[in-house]
Amino acid sequence: MKKTILSLCLVVLSAGIAMAQHKKHKGDDAANDKQQTVSTTAPTESKAAVSTLKADDMDFAISSHDFGVIPEGPDATCEFTFVNKGKEPIIIQKASPSCGCTVPSFSSEPIAPGANGKINVAYHTKGRTSAFTKTISVVSNAGTKILTIKGNVEKAPTSSVPENNSMIKTN
Repeated sequence: MKKTILSLCLVVLSAGIAMAQHKKHKGDDAANDKQQTVSTTAPTESKAAVSTLKADDMDFAISSHDFGVIPEGPDATCEFTFVNKGKEPIIIQKASPSCGCTVPSFSSEPIAPGANGKINVAYHTKGRTSAFTKTISVVSNAGTKILTIKGNVEKAPTSSVPENNSMIKTN
């Protein structure tokens, strides 16, 4: 009885292995077909996405802003403006800060040739008392530009009312 069960298990196991190899080969053929399809359609898509814009066509008035000494607490904000010097509209795809304490915002509308665009940047100062230098990478169809903000956050003054350190609670 044990030999029969063992033999039956070996037959089922070998059949399972054979089926798994057969399915693997079918999947490879499908993957090869997809690769051929992608390779034949990819060149036509890349031709449509060609742009004559260069990174210099996104001309920023200033690319660095120094806040100087600022108090801890409220957000420090500034605005970077640029002119589209190219012959096509500039579309900002993303603006990535170097850390989470910096938040850039921009319009997703295309900036026409000769028109002005802007990128607003906010730096969260709460709990960050020290000198800082942060960058924002602006990616557009004209290329990538790096903007910089810097400053020194001064610790917020303590309240003029003395702190209650007693163990007696007051309402």
